[in-house]
Amino acid sequence: MITKRLITFGLAFAGVVILDILTKLAIITLLPIHHYRQVIPGFFNLVHVRNRGIAFGIFSSASASWKDLVLLVFPLIAVAGILWILFRYPKVTPGMALALGAVLGGALGNLLDRLRFQEVVDFLDFHWRGFHWPAFNLADSAITLGVGFLVYHFWREG
Repeated sequence: MITKRLITFGLAFAGVVILDILTKLAIITLLPIHHYRQVIPGFFNLVHVRNRGIAFGIFSSASASWKDLVLLVFPLIAVAGILWILFRYPKVTPGMALALGAVLGGALGNLLDRLRFQEVVDFLDFHWRGFHWPAFNLADSAITLGVGFLVYHFWREG
């Protein structure tokens, strides 16, 4: 039986994957690698960089043998956890389903990059008053917001 939570999950999942693919394709097509376009001076640039590690370039210089295994196994563990929550947790709200779909969509978006390029395409570059956040992408945003919502939800639930 298809429920409201499965529809919400599916729409969030598909939406994130499609938007992630389209935004990365636009960056690859319109901006040469290692170039940038200033959007909001002193605050936001579009860049075209590649990340061989995980979030914020962690493990980017690690040996390929174990790093590649971790970068492929971790998303599979995340998928198992997400599907367990979606189908086994008794109190999945529409908001939780949306967050779970966003996290899974983001994980798949970055996994597709790793399978295609052996690295992830990043393009959102924020900086302010000397502070520079590492470049990221839409998939990263979906994962971060989704996990943040879930942590808040479970913390609030007690």
